[in-house]
Amino acid sequence: MPGQSGPDGSGPVVGRLSAGTSRRRPRNPLGPTEAEVRANLAGEASAEAAFALHEAEANAALEPDTEQPAIPRDLTAAAFFDVDNTMVQGASIVHFARGLAARKYLNTSDLVDFAWKQMKFRVTGKENSNDVASGREKALSFIAGRSTAELARLGEEIYDEIIFEKIWPGTRALAQMHLDAGQQVWLVTATPLELAQVIAKRLGLTGALGTVAESENGLFTGRLVGDILHGMGKAHAVRTLAIREGLNLKRCTAYSDSHNDVPMLSLVGTAVAINPDSDLRELAKNRGWEIRDFRTARKAAKVGVPTALVLGAAGGALAAAITRRRELLG
Repeated sequence: MPGQSGPDGSGPVVGRLSAGTSRRRPRNPLGPTEAEVRANLAGEASAEAAFALHEAEANAALEPDTEQPAIPRDLTAAAFFDVDNTMVQGASIVHFARGLAARKYLNTSDLVDFAWKQMKFRVTGKENSNDVASGREKALSFIAGRSTAELARLGEEIYDEIIFEKIWPGTRALAQMHLDAGQQVWLVTATPLELAQVIAKRLGLTGALGTVAESENGLFTGRLVGDILHGMGKAHAVRTLAIREGLNLKRCTAYSDSHNDVPMLSLVGTAVAINPDSDLRELAKNRGWEIRDFRTARKAAKVGVPTALVLGAAGGALAAAITRRRELLG
């Protein structure tokens, strides 16, 4: 996890990863760009943190409930879900900012700024580099010097107060189908790792890949490891996690609403566009990707089981998945 000491006790793993990688990657005009290096760093750090937490939770798990029939595990398939406008209505970071403003951590102008930039992104479907940089600086200035435990606690409180009611039932049902088929289910998001992990835990998912902020001795330094986890960074995080977990990406499924997540969607065997922006909708049609839109009651009623999941699941696991989906959708 971010801020933990390495096995030799020499200091925070994430801190050493960031500094060490910088020394090992001198600038090369023929090599990867600075943005690509940061994206790779972000992906590797996110996968490392997610894997460490998943492993720790597995080791600490109690004996399984013998009263409940065990679901056969599908060890090589997984599902990866974007969060904003895919799993959660709106932007999770804006919901988080609302909760922080209510607690006087942020002022009204900060909240309006967050919301305005998100609105511009939703209207244009494009990330503005200046907005991304500005948002990153504000977020880092807020967490600098604060404890990782404090951010996790705030994430839990704000999830229960605000984000819980923003979960798309249709997307939640899709995630549950993968769980009922014995597959891992991961969130993949630019949202801070601590908040992403809270959302994943509350939903009963395997874990989360999110933006990793550097920490030392349990306190945030005010620096990111690499960059915000988005675009190519998400794809790199998924690829890295798949290697660690022994997943076959051709048997995996990814879900997103944004054209910016095409690198992640293109990485897996099955891509599903959820509440897609116009560019992703067009691309999904051209590539034959499934489209699910839960933004109106009429469209939400058309939720279907992704074709690849039907073909990949078998026997009792599939039956349990369909039963569970019907229960969730009422």
